[in-house]
Amino acid sequence: MRADTGPAVRPAWRPAAGVASVVVVLLLAVSGRYGYNVDELYFRLLGEHGWAWGYTDQPPLVPALVHATAQVLGDSVWAIRVPAALCAGAVVVLGTLITAELGGTRRAQTLAALGLGSSFLVLSVGHIMVTTTLDMLAWTALLLCVVRALLRGEDKWWLWAGAVLGLALYAKYIVVLPAVALPVGLALAGPRTVFRSRGLYAGAALALVVGAPNLVYQATHGFPQLQMADALGATDGPMNRIIFLPSLVILLGPVLTVVWVAGLVKLVRDPAWRPVRALAPAFAVGVALTIYGGGRPDYVGGFLIGLFAAGAVAADRWMGRRRLRRALLCAGLAASAVLQVLMALPVLPQNSPFVPLNNISLESVGWPRLAERVRAAYDALPPQERARAVVLAGNLGESGALDRYGHGLPAVYSGHNELHKWGPPPESADVVVAVGIERSLLGTGFRSCRVVGRIDNGVGVANAEQGKPVTVCHGRKDSWARLWPAYHYLSG
Repeated sequence: MRADTGPAVRPAWRPAAGVASVVVVLLLAVSGRYGYNVDELYFRLLGEHGWAWGYTDQPPLVPALVHATAQVLGDSVWAIRVPAALCAGAVVVLGTLITAELGGTRRAQTLAALGLGSSFLVLSVGHIMVTTTLDMLAWTALLLCVVRALLRGEDKWWLWAGAVLGLALYAKYIVVLPAVALPVGLALAGPRTVFRSRGLYAGAALALVVGAPNLVYQATHGFPQLQMADALGATDGPMNRIIFLPSLVILLGPVLTVVWVAGLVKLVRDPAWRPVRALAPAFAVGVALTIYGGGRPDYVGGFLIGLFAAGAVAADRWMGRRRLRRALLCAGLAASAVLQVLMALPVLPQNSPFVPLNNISLESVGWPRLAERVRAAYDALPPQERARAVVLAGNLGESGALDRYGHGLPAVYSGHNELHKWGPPPESADVVVAVGIERSLLGTGFRSCRVVGRIDNGVGVANAEQGKPVTVCHGRKDSWARLWPAYHYLSG
């Protein structure tokens, strides 16, 4: 633990701010390409219905932020992504400050900024406005506070960590993971004297106070997030466990993975970093818990940012004054940056072979055409049937797309996640135009169902919506009150 109360070295503000600015400008420059991501359409739809303290599948902050941004900057894909770009820039700066706190030179801090700013993880979550966007920012800020608390011995940083944690609960509940893993890491690697610090418990109490309204919502609604986690674990868990470790390489790229692994090793071996050694076992605990729960690899992405910040110090010392090593690392960083940009951002045509490598890009294609196809099916109905018709959407993305682009359509209903609560349709609705729902389900509630078309995004991208049916149904067999529960399901 350092006796002084400042960083080990002066923060390299100019390189950090310069790289962060370039990242923000780049993200804003390409933010209008392809279109809304599926989650952005959903958050936009939720936000239009006003503030809520929580939802079936997530906390309230991102839908509220998307709605507020649209009100201020305009209802466009570019506008709602402005906060995401700013968050990515902030992650670069905060990650660089972690490197400074660990004693990284100006060159090490510059390496940290360049690496984080060109990584798939930061670029991809900075490109779209989703819960992971705020989650990465919160994790990085939380780790910076923890590192400062451990190195400086100042209780105020535990309070700051508690405030960050409490606020982060309104964005994504996975921020609980470091709150569990870090104490375990401290118990395993020390310094255990931290557990005698009043600041630690004051920070934990502050986190509970700040996050209390959100937690109260969960408790008073039967903890829907636990139900959501069970559903995700059942559907996505097996595949997530298979791809988990290889995906850790993809999140920052092979070259940067070498750097964060070096940071992990240095945390374990370097006596000078003994006060923050707990980060190493905390990372292992986080990985183990995520794999056990069937979570996605990006759930531990915040740890990777911290480890890379540490690895930048190790890489800087490895380079020393050796020109060959500097040239090798610079070449690797440049090659990595090009590859990461191509994979993370929509800089290539939509039918490029790179697009299927990034699920974010896959889920950002074809939404206006989907709405056009549904509108064509609705317009083909006789006037008397249109007056009695509603639209059923199979998932939250389709619902959001129809809300954004389906001008002139009747009310849209869906049984997916939170949207199921907005139903059932009125009993007067006995004609349905359905998108993305199989006839086997529709046939249980209607006497006649006919597929009138298929979704085609027009660019040949084989995403989840491509080829889905648009179906028109007549002759409802039972009341909507009885039919509606069959449409309910939970998924990511």
